[in-house]
Amino acid sequence: MIKVSVMYPYTEDARFDHAYYRDTHMPLLKARMGDACKSYTIDKGLAGGAPGTPPAYVGMCHVFCESTEAFQAAFGPHAKEILGDIRNYTDIAPVMQISEVVVG
Repeated sequence: MIKVSVMYPYTEDARFDHAYYRDTHMPLLKARMGDACKSYTIDKGLAGGAPGTPPAYVGMCHVFCESTEAFQAAFGPHAKEILGDIRNYTDIAPVMQISEVVVG
């Protein structure tokens, strides 16, 4: 099992529409990826580790798939549409990482 994490670094005055991300963008991703997306989670950053500090990431998602190949096969044909939707909820450039799920 792998996890594709897409993280949006906190930047003061950046725009991030959490409702759109939750209600429109991620359901779009799930619909396009179909069964290759086993599940996904969404995180909303609240604070950093020290009191009064901002979160490292304002938002992030984690998409779970059987393999990197399964993710790429399902995401690839729809990448233009999915990536094109980013401008509808944020002006932050995302950071992406693919990880092996060791314990889940």
